[in-house]
Amino acid sequence: MMRSLLIYLSKAAWARRIVTRWSFAWRAASRFVAGEKLEDAIRVIGVLNAKGINATLDHLGEHTYNLADAQRATQDVLEMIAAIDQAKVRVNVSVKLTQLGMAVDKEVCAENLTTILKKVREHNSFVRFDMEDSPWVDATLDLYRKMRLDGFDNVGVAIQSYLFRSEEDIRQLSLQGTRVRLCKGAYKEPAHIAFPKKRAVDANYDLLIEMLIDCSKKFDSPVTGLDGKIPPIPAVASHDPKRIEHAKEYAQNVSLPQKALEFQMLYGIRRDLQEQLAIEGYPVRIYVPFGTEWYPYYVRRLAERPANVWFFISNFFRK
Repeated sequence: MMRSLLIYLSKAAWARRIVTRWSFAWRAASRFVAGEKLEDAIRVIGVLNAKGINATLDHLGEHTYNLADAQRATQDVLEMIAAIDQAKVRVNVSVKLTQLGMAVDKEVCAENLTTILKKVREHNSFVRFDMEDSPWVDATLDLYRKMRLDGFDNVGVAIQSYLFRSEEDIRQLSLQGTRVRLCKGAYKEPAHIAFPKKRAVDANYDLLIEMLIDCSKKFDSPVTGLDGKIPPIPAVASHDPKRIEHAKEYAQNVSLPQKALEFQMLYGIRRDLQEQLAIEGYPVRIYVPFGTEWYPYYVRRLAERPANVWFFISNFFRK
């Protein structure tokens, strides 16, 4: 019930207008968002790198509704790539395709994405396509395949284990050795397309990460690059210790090298676990979001872990 309400509020314009007026709301959100400016995020990434942890940089925002906004979002990504190169930090980037104009004009979105991938290739880096809610899955995977056909191999996708379709999606993506960020999913989906129970989502997650590890073995177990930009094929995007342990055990059983299995977590969540995995010798990558469009991202984080609501409420009474 709480999760459904929070997901609704993450999309509600009226709630956004109210909450973003409260100064304490940003204090609470800053636990999960690196800052509103690019230089804030670069500074955070430098601190992570010093601990042996890599990062993925994400400029918050989604669903642009005109081509001018899509073009501005594209330019923002290009500026991120330039800033990464200048700062010499170990980080790649992620993009939401609706931010680049997919809901307005798919051809323009493809052109914007091509511009980004060309620039990323010049810098020997990598772009991950974030996966949004279910109406956008096919369009996202179609555009991924188009980019691969156009000769770009510096790209990967995210897949969500709570969707019934994800097993077949990973089976098909594995044919190309796709670099997949496997997460559980953060949107409210209808029961006819998604597992309604956590136990089923977890079981599917374990199955899918096994498939990705097997895929990595077939493609000679690529490892995380020394510059921290190019990830391996399987990325375990979870803060769940049981999912993490399952991935580690299965990888060990099939003799997958440690450096060929990357663990990815969100900025501000389970820092102790992030650092422990890095100490153990696994590649760890933190998803570092920044920007003024922090409201929907923050409320989805609350939905994923309702205990964080009490953190928000405590800030309310300290405002």
